[in-house]
Amino acid sequence: MKRAPALAVLDFAQVPAGLDATDAMLKKAPVAFFRSGTVTRGRYLTLLGGTPASVAEALEEGLSRAGGQVLDHVFLADVHPRLLDALEGRHGDEGTGALLILETATASSVVLACEKALKGTLVDLVEVRLADAGLAGKGLALFRGDLHELDAAIDLVRSVLPPAAGLSHRILARPHDAFARENALGTAFASSRFVDLGGEETS
Repeated sequence: MKRAPALAVLDFAQVPAGLDATDAMLKKAPVAFFRSGTVTRGRYLTLLGGTPASVAEALEEGLSRAGGQVLDHVFLADVHPRLLDALEGRHGDEGTGALLILETATASSVVLACEKALKGTLVDLVEVRLADAGLAGKGLALFRGDLHELDAAIDLVRSVLPPAAGLSHRILARPHDAFARENALGTAFASSRFVDLGGEETS
């Protein structure tokens, strides 16, 4: 993916509207990259990157074209590089420390939450998932850091997300070593593995 300073994310309620609007956005402005496709609950998700001017112009066209079929959207004029890494599927370091698990009703909202947390606190983004299998259209993010930084991150996210974002979260102050290690590799059940903990056996 070509690196670009700006990013837009659009959650569409209907697949036809999402396809049509995405095509219109790509024709409207010379964006650097895009990713789009169907996600769970019959929705369509599009990500666009490029210069702030081109992404803003494309976003305006997409919102106009889709009308009331846009569930949520976000525009980031200067996206954090670690967020781009996570959106490309690169996980954070396994590391140690407390974990913050953050969930939102849409992909756009979790992208905004990640951006604000990364820029406003000293946390590491372990993983971000956008409306993929098993999430029913929701966004999910995991952060690692000192407990006070994770507390600050969730306070910051609360201050910028509207109630409609459906924010929910939990902080694990001292996660089990194996649990933290496995979740650093990914939270999707389909890609998880059995982990031998050497506990009791029954005969």
